[in-house]
Amino acid sequence: MDIALIGFGTVGQAFAQLLHDKAEDLQARYHLTPRLVAVITQQRGSLYDPNGLNIPHLLTSMRDYDTLAHYPRNDNLQYGWTSQQAVTQSTAQVIVEATPSNLATGQPALDVCYAALDAKKHVILANKGPVSVAYNELMARASANNRLVRFESTVMAGTPSIRLAMNTLRGSNITAVKGILNGTTNYILTQMEAGMPYADALAEAQRLGYAETNPDGDVLGFDAAGKVIILAAAVFGMKLKQGDMSIKGITEITPQMIDEAKLAGERWKLIGEITPTGASVMPKRLPISHPLANIGGTTNAITYTTDVLGDVTLIGAGAGGVQTAYGMLSDLIEIHDTIR
Repeated sequence: MDIALIGFGTVGQAFAQLLHDKAEDLQARYHLTPRLVAVITQQRGSLYDPNGLNIPHLLTSMRDYDTLAHYPRNDNLQYGWTSQQAVTQSTAQVIVEATPSNLATGQPALDVCYAALDAKKHVILANKGPVSVAYNELMARASANNRLVRFESTVMAGTPSIRLAMNTLRGSNITAVKGILNGTTNYILTQMEAGMPYADALAEAQRLGYAETNPDGDVLGFDAAGKVIILAAAVFGMKLKQGDMSIKGITEITPQMIDEAKLAGERWKLIGEITPTGASVMPKRLPISHPLANIGGTTNAITYTTDVLGDVTLIGAGAGGVQTAYGMLSDLIEIHDTIR
């Protein structure tokens, strides 16, 4: 199975490393032999080799020089390809999109996805933008071309939140979804409960790499809202935009509010919530007995309320290069098994 990888940052490199490290296991367990034939970046070079790229050489070039320019040359190697060329001209059967997310328009990744599906290629997304902005359109385009779109990594990284809802819980009706979907804000709230002021907790999150230099996407709730939109579309078939829902972050939570919740046996969490009638992202006080109240640090969790099983809660990593790459790998295995 030939793969073109769009984006070769932390997540893209972790995905390539997984393909390399698990090559024997993938063949033995799933009869899957993935071959990375293209890597496309905007600023660090682009390579295409129909015979397959050498992953250790790719990773060495990036580690030592922060560019693909030092990848060993050969007669089959082609340079400077664009994403559209990789989609339309390469031997790839699967396009993996791992560039940064644009939650406003989904572009330019959305057009790449459309072109890939029209070129009869399957799509795997770590990029939240396309499925957040145009879930229904993507699925319709995939169906029209008899191809698959998978996006496990867009919510809770590699923790199988999407697969749990779409596959494992089939036969039950999901009536509500509630989750801690942003690790940065959960870390800050955990530190505040331990006595740290908001500004210090944010600074520490930035120092540890959990929060960006501009943390607004996390602390104002927009990152969690993007994931809520994806879940609403996948689970309930709802087409939402951020303007359709209430979104509030954690910037107004004070130490006094934290203490008051403690005295009441409760804990503040930033909760994304979805029902068939609407969705929101809001800080909420949860009873200590609630499964989500006891999720600390950068860990994420999601609770699906069902008619048969009641509440089913999944807890796991919500971020990280290797964790996100694992979600992409699990999507690749599912696509391979489905088309077989």
